[in-house]
Amino acid sequence: MIEVVAELSRGPVFLAGEALECVVTVTNPLPPTATSASSEALAWASAQIHCQFHVSESRVALPPPDSSQPDVQPDSQTVFLPHRGERGQCILSTPPKILFCDLRLDPGESKSYSYSEVLPIEGPPSFRGQSVKYVYKLTIGCQRVNSPITLLRVPLRVLVLTGLQDVRFPQDEAVAPSSPFLEEDEGGKKDSWLAELAGERLMAATSCRSLHLYNISDGRGKVGTFGIFKSVYRLGEDVVGTLNLGEGTVACLQFSVSLQTEERVQPEYQRRRGAGGVPSVSHVTHARHQESCLHTTRTSFSLPIPLSSTPGFCTAIVSLKWRLHFEFVTSREPGLVLLPPMEQPEPTTWTGPEQVPVDTFSWDLPIKVLPTSPTLASYAAPGPSTSTITI
Repeated sequence: MIEVVAELSRGPVFLAGEALECVVTVTNPLPPTATSASSEALAWASAQIHCQFHVSESRVALPPPDSSQPDVQPDSQTVFLPHRGERGQCILSTPPKILFCDLRLDPGESKSYSYSEVLPIEGPPSFRGQSVKYVYKLTIGCQRVNSPITLLRVPLRVLVLTGLQDVRFPQDEAVAPSSPFLEEDEGGKKDSWLAELAGERLMAATSCRSLHLYNISDGRGKVGTFGIFKSVYRLGEDVVGTLNLGEGTVACLQFSVSLQTEERVQPEYQRRRGAGGVPSVSHVTHARHQESCLHTTRTSFSLPIPLSSTPGFCTAIVSLKWRLHFEFVTSREPGLVLLPPMEQPEPTTWTGPEQVPVDTFSWDLPIKVLPTSPTLASYAAPGPSTSTITI
């Protein structure tokens, strides 16, 4: 019996283009007092990162596979296929790397191996939607002599920041200053430089503040004015907005605002279509604020963007966008007053109306949500960074 443990050095969340580092430890768990005949041996071990693509057949219509190209993967238990037994299609993978060959461990002996690979920058982000799913995994395959391959899978979460594909790593040392007292290889410098560049771009895109005002009205007049200070956010930030109802000519009885994602399948892959031939869209609500606001002059709300959610993205199959979805309940009666008069000639009993005719309408405001620091996402939403299997 051999125990294999894979541990990610910096949590399970990464930015596309970063280097993933994993320590693989192989141990013979028998006590050291066991005889030498209890030694265990592994023929080889290899590791590879791959992305599995799942679709909902009721929502997505994929083209049939090309039957003219034969399957060149041999159906053998001695071939390392990281996605064997997985659902969906493997749409992205890194070259496999051999960790060791012909390893023999005495009772109580343990050996560790380091695996490092750069996550492909051209891949989609990790996403579990209602129409499609993109799932990243690090798969480690081990095989004993005359035995089938055993696969150890470590789940990953990958964030994608668009625009980094066109960035070139500076070759001139003067362009990328570094400390002469630190030893760092070229791959480490590139990884550090890319992460620093991504952080600077995220900060620049989400730090700009400028008040945007929107007049809200229905068919009978103005309801109020909505104000928001920016339209680009990072995961983990709060969407803060203000609503001024004092200038409205139509009484607003209640309003609600929801922070939602809109998952839309591209038209050529859409299977379901709604009324009028418009493709159906899946909406998921991540935060919601509701308030009764009659006789309210000004109010505000704050909706947190979950760190576990997926930033907006677009692939050939599906797109994901963020929005604020407002719903207003307004009175049909002009100059509606539901408070008792302040001055009464004599004591009277006042009651409000039992029924108020109302109208409802909705309004959507698109916003943009970008990734955040992978370290912050790992700390705030921790996931399993260690996986174990026994052979």
